Amino acid sequence: MKIFDPHIHMYSRTTDDYYNMALVGIRAILEPSFWLGQPRTQLGAFVHYFDTITQFEPSRAAQYGIQHFCAIGMNPKEANDEALAMEVIGILDPYIDSPGCVAIGEVGFDRITPSEEKVILAQLEIAKNKKLPVIVHTPHVDKLSGTERSIALIKDSGIPEHMVIIDHNTEETIPLTRKKTECWAGHTVYTRTKLTPDRAANILEEFGTERMIINSSADWGVSDPLNVAKTAFELRKRGWKDDRIQEVVWNNPLTFFSQSGKLHLK
Repeated sequence: MKIFDPHIHMYSRTTDDYYNMALVGIRAILEPSFWLGQPRTQLGAFVHYFDTITQFEPSRAAQYGIQHFCAIGMNPKEANDEALAMEVIGILDPYIDSPGCVAIGEVGFDRITPSEEKVILAQLEIAKNKKLPVIVHTPHVDKLSGTERSIALIKDSGIPEHMVIIDHNTEETIPLTRKKTECWAGHTVYTRTKLTPDRAANILEEFGTERMIINSSADWGVSDPLNVAKTAFELRKRGWKDDRIQEVVWNNPLTFFSQSGKLHLK
């Protein structure tokens, strides 16, 4: 079975992780731009980071037969330094135009502030202009109201909803994402703070597979880059056929990010 992990932060992972990911069938990954554990205070720090995920990380992944794509954006966690955030948005173009960038993101809310909202709207406009998909992060705290506000901004922006994935859904938010939007729904299997494989499988059994995506996130916290594979195993234990599992772990992310026109699998 082929697996596409559509949201994983390999900047924080080791080469052993790449090896183990290859062993379980992960053939493609997407790395969204994110927070590095402490706030960056200078524009140059973002430049170095964007250089890494557009240039170095693809070559590291390729050593293990994994194709690396990325999403470029100003992350929610650092968006409250509004002056710096807008500087960062001003230098995104060449990175967005790089061959491996197939989306804008991750954008969204952290503390649900006016500054974060301004940064979200600016990047939704870029996504519209570039005709690229966008990954919308929903907050860890007050997730339901953050998701509601995110949906309102998506609708106000005029971006086609099929070009948006609302990520990090849980049992609390998935009914809202499914009933109120035509967006894709992402589910992060990150056992400590988001979903376990069992809970992700429960959501898929209740809501089906259409426009549904699962990912591992796998960043600095207690996380596991094999969680998409572990969720596939959980689904198989429940009697799901491989072609239905493949729809979630390969076909759906491939379909969503292919909207960029830049997702070319080898």
